Amino acid sequence: MNGQPATPTELEINLIERVNVGDIVTRAADLYPDRAAFVDGDRRTDYATLERQVNRLGSALLSLGLKHQDVVGVMARNCTEMMVAYFACARAGLICAPVNLGLRPDEIAWCLNDAKAKVLFAEQALGEMATQVLAVEMPALEHRFWIGGDGEDGFDALLDRGSEAPLEAMVGDRDIVQLLYTSGTTANPKGVLTSHLAVTMAGLSNAIAHHTGPGLVTYVALPLFHCAMLNSITMPVMVLGGTVVLAKGFEPHEAARLFDEHGVQLMVLLPMMYGLLLTDPGLKSRTFPSMKRAMYAMAPMPEERLHQIHAMFPNADVVLGSGQTEFTPATCVQRPEHQWSKSATWGTATAMTRVAVMDEEGRLLPRGETGELVYRGPQVMSGYLNQPEVSRQSLRHGWFHSGDVAHIDEDGAIWFKDRFKDVIKTGGENVASIEVERCLMEHPEVAEAAVVGAPHPRWGEAITAVVVRAPGGTVDEAALLEHCRAHLAGFKVPKGIVFVDAFPRTGTGKIQKHVIRGELERFYER
Repeated sequence: MNGQPATPTELEINLIERVNVGDIVTRAADLYPDRAAFVDGDRRTDYATLERQVNRLGSALLSLGLKHQDVVGVMARNCTEMMVAYFACARAGLICAPVNLGLRPDEIAWCLNDAKAKVLFAEQALGEMATQVLAVEMPALEHRFWIGGDGEDGFDALLDRGSEAPLEAMVGDRDIVQLLYTSGTTANPKGVLTSHLAVTMAGLSNAIAHHTGPGLVTYVALPLFHCAMLNSITMPVMVLGGTVVLAKGFEPHEAARLFDEHGVQLMVLLPMMYGLLLTDPGLKSRTFPSMKRAMYAMAPMPEERLHQIHAMFPNADVVLGSGQTEFTPATCVQRPEHQWSKSATWGTATAMTRVAVMDEEGRLLPRGETGELVYRGPQVMSGYLNQPEVSRQSLRHGWFHSGDVAHIDEDGAIWFKDRFKDVIKTGGENVASIEVERCLMEHPEVAEAAVVGAPHPRWGEAITAVVVRAPGGTVDEAALLEHCRAHLAGFKVPKGIVFVDAFPRTGTGKIQKHVIRGELERFYER
């Protein structure tokens, strides 16, 4: 009444100052409304359309009676609908839980029950798997909608119920936006809770690491239910209004077509995917000059393979990126100037990450000394769902504990040795499995190698290699052992080598070493 402005409401203050992952879409739509956010097969969704869809789905979810921080599960391959659901949950203050399709149906159902998911979006094309999951009793689940369904229980039907008006809900910076489950290699999967602040800071940090700018085009074939594609690639590209070209899986010729058609500039592939590109008779002589950054994950690659990738992508930096779900990746990425001189490293810390090495007593170690990698930064998880003791153990001494053994050199480059659980204790010596794997993969007839410790009456654990031959390769055990003796200390040479056609893998492509160990448990009793 006296001409003074009204005191802002709590919601108004929240809208002004908050960090909300859903606002990434809004800002991009303000600046680049007509630019494609997603290319998904024949479908192209621009940022203006995406913004409307996010508002509509978010308001429709709230109209179902969902409350702040309720969980929405998404069981689908890479598709636009998955990302609309993700951003809609963010905007509405809900938690999105993309389902790891590499898990068994009973494990997926366990995760949904652990999360107390109220809603599940399931891709109709997944058919039998989705049916098996939904056959399990899930007391908290109230609604199920089909992606690709055309009935009242279809994704589009729910979308039509919502309003395009801006969705304005109270959402805190440290509220949870995503719940991703680890692969569960030795026990039930662990649900990793990640906040809006963590995802946003990781997106900005990765945008810096990738040297991205407006208009960048990325190719995403690895699954979006994994943090590498969701947080390390999709978010930083969308932060700056770039385009995400989605694929439901990796097929070399289709990938090459998409590279050419859309001028793809950034991608992440696993080493085996690069191998398929490089050995395909119709592609191995091709080049893709639009690519500016060809990243790889999981492990360093032999120098010969790196030369081949550089030849196929002549204008690209070929660099390794690394991280884990609990610390919203990437935590470290190779700098362009290190892609040759330090190609065997994990790279250096990303902009918002501090990386150090710690001993078992919680003391930080100087450069050059080996211990456990530990991290600090705003992109750390909020904790494991329903596992407070495991969370406390991971966050002890004021650092996040990675479980990785490494040392850091004078340039800040991280020289990974092994996972603590994968260090092989043989005859009184500790051997890093990755060193033996790298040696094996330097042989031209080896496509992939996994090295584990198998029980042995004399050595305690015997270094044992499981090898996938390169296409056309005929190398045998004797030849590979001779190769190892020429390049490794005697105690690091495998005691036995097994040849297989393929490795057991998680849904995100990681080799399941615990399965291999189980298969080799009686190998030396023969």
